[in-house]
Amino acid sequence: MNRPGVVAVTATRRTDEGRERIALNTAYARALGSAGLAPLIVPSTLDPKYAADVLARVDGLLLTGGEDVDPTSYHAARHPRIEETDPSRDALEIALIAAARTRGLPVLGICRGIQILNVAYGGTLYQDLPSERPTGIDHADENRRHGIRIAPDSLAHRIMRKTELSVNSRHHQAVRDLARGLTATAWADDGLVEAVEPAATGGDGAWMLGVQWHPEDDTEQSLFRGFARALSSRGAGVS
Repeated sequence: MNRPGVVAVTATRRTDEGRERIALNTAYARALGSAGLAPLIVPSTLDPKYAADVLARVDGLLLTGGEDVDPTSYHAARHPRIEETDPSRDALEIALIAAARTRGLPVLGICRGIQILNVAYGGTLYQDLPSERPTGIDHADENRRHGIRIAPDSLAHRIMRKTELSVNSRHHQAVRDLARGLTATAWADDGLVEAVEPAATGGDGAWMLGVQWHPEDDTEQSLFRGFARALSSRGAGVS
């Protein structure tokens, strides 16, 4: 029997009753399990110097949602409406992304994940969409969905097999200046970037996709199945 592909999964930390804990929404673990993948949680307290050692033992990397990305990681002044940040998590995830690129590991970024991917590649973020880029879409409304359009012939299109999609959304930060080496392949109806992947020129060729919505909370699991296929193609033993 083939072993499941093992995925390093980033996590946040929180304090409950005075005790700090590593936290991960179970929806991520369930979605990976449904795709035949096994999660290995990477605590945000891990020293970034161990990023390459962690990824030497796994088949892929999942960057999850969570707190805001600290603007010091992309050399910007702090916006007054920025929310909680964790610079140690930012540093670890940027190191994990670099190590994944070196090893050619498949990478899937979700919500904060697309944001830290853009920062790791050299891009910037809107720190607070309502004040910096107000539109008719409330991207932070957890009870509503909005439409996106997906670029034909992109990785996102090959996985989703659609050029239009309704997605769930809960974020107040987003891609601002797109990093070199990345290309936008999905946009919200207001033009906000909703998916990125390596550019045809300037990218490093590895399977990588970042999305701004939360596919782990949907019953439609195309993105996770596509991620699993990418691991399988590298001999991870998943089907």
